[in-house]
Amino acid sequence: MVESAQDWPDWWNWELDCSNSHLVKRMIDRSFNETDLREMLQKAYSFHEQIGTGRFIVDTVHASHKWRVVVEPNATALVLIVVTAYPLD
Repeated sequence: MVESAQDWPDWWNWELDCSNSHLVKRMIDRSFNETDLREMLQKAYSFHEQIGTGRFIVDTVHASHKWRVVVEPNATALVLIVVTAYPLD
């Protein structure tokens, strides 16, 4: 669990890429938008690596519910690709 801002990796501050078609479909299906997603990432309280994938699961809240956001850092382009987001409740 992340305890403070300094525990977050460098990629946490990279520009977000929210353009993949899977994410756009999930935004429609799950009734959230890019602004909501950015707010979720600002409210994130922990993250962990999804073993063997190069992706990370970010724990956050949205509309008073727990959510998870899956991200994939792209070190070549220095962008943080948002793969998907889903509620836990």
